[in-house]
Formats: sequence, structure tokens, C-alpha cells
Amino acid sequence: MIEKAYYYGWEITMNYNRLGQTVLNYRQKKGMTIRQFADFSGISTSLISQIERGKANPSLSVLELIAKALNVPLYTLFINQIETESLISKKKDRQQVYRENNDHVVYDVLTPDFMKAHIELLMMDLNAHANTTESHYSHRDKEEIAVVMKGEAYVELEGIEYFLEEGDVVRIPPNVKHRFLNKGEQANHILFVLTPSLYPL
Repeated sequence: MIEKAYYYGWEITMNYNRLGQTVLNYRQKKGMTIRQFADFSGISTSLISQIERGKANPSLSVLELIAKALNVPLYTLFINQIETESLISKKKDRQQVYRENNDHVVYDVLTPDFMKAHIELLMMDLNAHANTTESHYSHRDKEEIAVVMKGEAYVELEGIEYFLEEGDVVRIPPNVKHRFLNKGEQANHILFVLTPSLYPL
């Protein structure tokens, strides 16, 4: 049984066979029989059986009871339900953004909004003798990792300059003032990974 549904902004093709198999796998890992699981969750054994066999269309409240009884986040029941097409970002379709001077600094957005990712990936092309900004900038609530994918670069962290070669990585915590500089004759490529900070400063 398959139908469309929405879960926290995701369009999900609800495959109840997959959902049932997920519930079954979790229950078996907990070492519970259907009867034990029914008593623990407050859901009838017949409904649990139907869900696990993909024969039922459980309501959100029932799924919340199941997740609570299994002691797992609700979204884990839908891990296999996400439309796989939304997990792919094709280069030809991606958005490019610019910072101040679009002749020198171009960001390729690797994780567009439709992917609903919890991290943000950007690929920066920094031309020869260019800076990301004339002044420094910082992220209030994001942790940033930068990887030099090609070429050489300099990074300024709180006014202190560090030389980076291809393959080098720099971590930039929240609120740390920084910028990147290319003092060479060739463009460089730097991959940025941004994620909500677990350790805000």
C-alpha cells in the first residue's frame, strides 16, 4: 500500500510495507513479542500485526505511541520513506551565490533547500589575488569547516594569518572573525561545511 504524505516538510511516499518492516525490525531488536509490545505501547496486537505486515494505515498518534514504546525518535520510522530523488543535487541545476565581488568570489551551493539537509555545503572559487571580503565576517550560530580542495590559500582568524595548502582543513567556531585570501596566481577551490553549532561560544 503506497500513498503520499508529508512529514516535517518532506514529501514522503508512504510505503506501508517498508514502514511495517521498520517497526518489526525495531521490535525484534528490543526482544519483544507482539503481545509484550502491545501491552507496553497500548496498541492492540491486531493493529500492530497489521502495521508490521503493511496492511494498515496508522495515524500519526499511533506512530508516536510506537516510537515512544521503541524509545526511538519518530522520524526514524520514516528513514526509508524519503523520496530518494530529493537526495540528489545535480551540478547543472545548482544555484551560485556571490559575495561582494562576483568577479572573484563564487559559491556553488551543494545542498539546495529541497534536500532538507541539516548541514550546508558550499564550494568556493576564489580567484587569484582575491579575498572573500575586505573586512572579516563571522557566523553567530554555525560551526564551519573549510577544506582546501585545490590550490593554496590563507585564512585570517581573529586577525592572525595562517597558510593553507591543498588538503588542509580549518575549523571556524561561531563568532570567530575570519576571511580567506588567495595571494597566488591561480584560482583555488575551498569546500565549506556549515552546521548548527553544538558548542556555541
